Amino acid sequence: MANDDAVYLAKLAEQAERYEEMVENMKIVASEDRDLTVEERNLLSVAYKNVIGARRASWRIVTSIEQKEESKGNSSQVTLIKEYRQKIEDELAKICEDILDVLDKHLIPSAKSGESKVFYHKMKGDYHRYLAEFATGDKRKDSADKSLEAYKAATDVAQGELPPTHPIRLGLALNFSVFYYEILNAPDQACHLAKQAFDDAIAELDTLSEESYKDSTLIMQLLRDNLTLWTSSEAETAPAEGVPKEEPVVAEEPKAEETKAAETGLLIFVSYLFSHGSEEAYQAVEQTSLL
Repeated sequence: MANDDAVYLAKLAEQAERYEEMVENMKIVASEDRDLTVEERNLLSVAYKNVIGARRASWRIVTSIEQKEESKGNSSQVTLIKEYRQKIEDELAKICEDILDVLDKHLIPSAKSGESKVFYHKMKGDYHRYLAEFATGDKRKDSADKSLEAYKAATDVAQGELPPTHPIRLGLALNFSVFYYEILNAPDQACHLAKQAFDDAIAELDTLSEESYKDSTLIMQLLRDNLTLWTSSEAETAPAEGVPKEEPVVAEEPKAEETKAAETGLLIFVSYLFSHGSEEAYQAVEQTSLL
């Protein structure tokens, strides 16, 4: 199949919300051993994110129900739930191993630009993190180690080649901090990483480009939301009765089309700057031509 046809069919599958087919079409494009365009890269990411996202949500719901049934002593139901959960975990593992294989064999070796290198190493960190979410024992440790290695590789490139306000660099910091918090159970490191990324972006606000400021400011708001959650005493309290025992809600990268939310994030971001009362902050905002 020609590259243009595969990309077109991937877009068609996205509109039809047939994400498994979107994945298959983008795998054809990804196997060409070249640096993908920004559009192709984003289509690949959206395809896998939707396929994996549905299973991750299912896993969390089923795990929550399993915990409730265990607390009630309903052993027969728990046995059924465990079998069902295993089915979901098998699907999760297959999807993660699939994209990790594409990344290792095609995308990472063919990446030329700093953006691409950060994007793909971050993706590798994300999907190893998804494996670590449900794995146990040595498998969990192996996935966590590989996730950490990939996130660090992405960070090394990002710090050298992308400005602190770049949405890909900010998205990396967001997901890397989630990894520290949820997988390594290291809240101090998670908060430090998220705060550093937020502060670094504020310090270089004048580097925000007109085409990316909405994405960047939205991710900055998500970083701050996580910091608020992780440092709040509410994060340590038990869930209220009737609320599923889910993990703390942490936001990952937003879709670029969430423009309304992004505009709200920008207003909050600017308000945060002004609350510091610094003339430098006001001048920095003026230089971006956003006001």
